[in-house]
Amino acid sequence: MLLRRRPAAASGAPAPFQRRATVRTVAVQGTPQRFWDFPAADPETAGPDIFMVHGFRGDHHGLLRLVEALPGHRVILPDLPGFGQGAALPGTHDAAAYADFVRAGFDVMGLGPDTVLLGHSFGSIIAARTAAAHPELLSELILINPISEPALEGPKGFTSKLAELYYLAAARLPEKPGRALLANPGIVRAMSMLMAKTRNPGLRRWIHGQHDAYFSAFASRTVVLDAFRSSISETVREFAPHLRMPVLLIAADRDDIGSVPAQRRLAALVPDSELEILKGVGHLVHYEAPDSAAALITDFLGRRHRSA
Repeated sequence: MLLRRRPAAASGAPAPFQRRATVRTVAVQGTPQRFWDFPAADPETAGPDIFMVHGFRGDHHGLLRLVEALPGHRVILPDLPGFGQGAALPGTHDAAAYADFVRAGFDVMGLGPDTVLLGHSFGSIIAARTAAAHPELLSELILINPISEPALEGPKGFTSKLAELYYLAAARLPEKPGRALLANPGIVRAMSMLMAKTRNPGLRRWIHGQHDAYFSAFASRTVVLDAFRSSISETVREFAPHLRMPVLLIAADRDDIGSVPAQRRLAALVPDSELEILKGVGHLVHYEAPDSAAALITDFLGRRHRSA
């Protein structure tokens, strides 16, 4: 395990997104799913392809700033089924179902074994589960704000149970009030305010705008409840000892969901890991410090592929 500390980037509201993607609609388990395929700026000198998995209640928009900061790679970025433009899958929408979706996504997008798999937050559980079960699919694994400790244990347990009751109530109410509860602007803004740690007012406003715009795009209330229950019931720790590829963990010292001690314990469980801790950043590394995260990713992949 290699542990380093680097300062997080501080910036205002980002400039308009520039990279263009081919948007592909493909069938997965008989359902139409959406993948954004961003080509590398220079295919002749491009690094390995990267498949990205976003977190709970988000969609592909949440990782676009990270995509922008990695122009040297082709990036495949889907909406998870049931969120954004992704159709709901048959059955339960938990990490196991989403890991099956990622595996299928590698197939339908024609990705080879030199592909890098990246997951943020709940996406870190999905990515780790996929990598542990199918190590032949990928060359490296990158987990940003990995879920490193059980949400139902310790001082966060009470808050997690309250949140579960909120999602359960929204699922059991009639359709219109249930959806209104999930999409309530005041609740969405409160969640955003709790997660955003930056002191830059322009960046904070932009983050809140992102959550206002994309945090309530879901196929059904059951999908949201399923995914939330899965997100608080599993961690990356269960899969860590079974990860056979090099793993980069990008954590943050102000992350309320994964503390620095818990991230260190997680890194110690992974046979071949590097842990990077960004300072002054919380659970929204992909919003608050995408350039810093991209620099760590570029360095990690550059060293690994030069030594291969």
